[in-house]
Amino acid sequence: MQKIISALFAVLLGCAPTLAEQAPAGIKRTPLQAIDFPGGYRTVTGLAEIAPGGASGPHTHPGIETGYVLEGEVLMQVEGQPDRTLKPGDSYLIPAGAKHDVKSVGSVAARAFSVFVVDKAAPLASPAK
Repeated sequence: MQKIISALFAVLLGCAPTLAEQAPAGIKRTPLQAIDFPGGYRTVTGLAEIAPGGASGPHTHPGIETGYVLEGEVLMQVEGQPDRTLKPGDSYLIPAGAKHDVKSVGSVAARAFSVFVVDKAAPLASPAK
């Protein structure tokens, strides 16, 4: 059970190169639910908190990530898109396979609710260079 919980923590905001690795310092993840749906995909929901100045690190997902900023401010950097500063109430969509990074840029921790719909046969997150 502990390995499953650790794997879900690694997935939220996609910071870890593999499911077994830990998140970067300053990031807290709370998995809420993971279900195999729709066919061939896994849908994962959770909360992520990034300390001021913290970042997820560049990574990709084998499916989409969408979310909603609850608190704080983040700089969302998505390959092929202009950088965006997101505040509470803003939502985002990261296309499947897009290299991206999320940085907390405000003076308080940033919190977001995230939903991933990813190929269940692939790792949920992979590092990007």
